[in-house]
Amino acid sequence: MTALRVVAGAVVRDGQVLAARRPPHKSQGGLWELPGGKVEPGESDGDALRRELQEELGIEIEVLGPLGESLHRYGPLEVRLVGLLCRLRAGLPQPHEHSELRWLDAERLASVDWAPADLPLLAPLRVFLLGGE
Repeated sequence: MTALRVVAGAVVRDGQVLAARRPPHKSQGGLWELPGGKVEPGESDGDALRRELQEELGIEIEVLGPLGESLHRYGPLEVRLVGLLCRLRAGLPQPHEHSELRWLDAERLASVDWAPADLPLLAPLRVFLLGGE
């Protein structure tokens, strides 16, 4: 079985990253994630992330580079999560598909309950946030 490729955006601003809480009625409901979504056939990771963040949050981003990857199994579904660092270019994030949004600095990353697939991305994200943009 091929893993479902999903992109996650670490949207950084002023030494903080945007975290999004999954709505209670969805899989992994109530857990926090780096926002993003499925990569469609023929789509690059960066293009998928730009599309997903426009749809989910109403924002435009600039992809800065890779953050890391994780492979996680949610029941019968295997997900390859590709984390990308990005910068907010336009718009104010609105939780169209999430129940809540928060800006977190490096010290507050552990203050929320993250979805399991996102956990491996937190260590490199923390290093990046502490090093500044």
